[in-house]
Amino acid sequence: MNIFGVGLPEVTVILILALLIFGPKKLPELGKQLGKTLKSLKKASNEFQNEIDQVMNDDDEKEDIPKTLESNPKNKIYQDNKESEKKDLSKQENNKN
Repeated sequence: MNIFGVGLPEVTVILILALLIFGPKKLPELGKQLGKTLKSLKKASNEFQNEIDQVMNDDDEKEDIPKTLESNPKNKIYQDNKESEKKDLSKQENNKN
């Protein structure tokens, strides 16, 4: 058993010291409180991780949107870009002549 780098002998010593310091009546209450604290820390950590994942996924989606818009021929931006490219090409051809 290895919890946070602490082996079974160390855990036993800590529990005996806690029993001597707090007494047998307070020890279960302290254990319950510790359990609740660890549970809330784990919950907060999971929520934080979920938020990070959500932001990362949103960034990926934002990067994909322009590619989708450009490739859609019905899109006004796509049509405008194509028209401006045609105009530029025609100007370049006129300048060559």
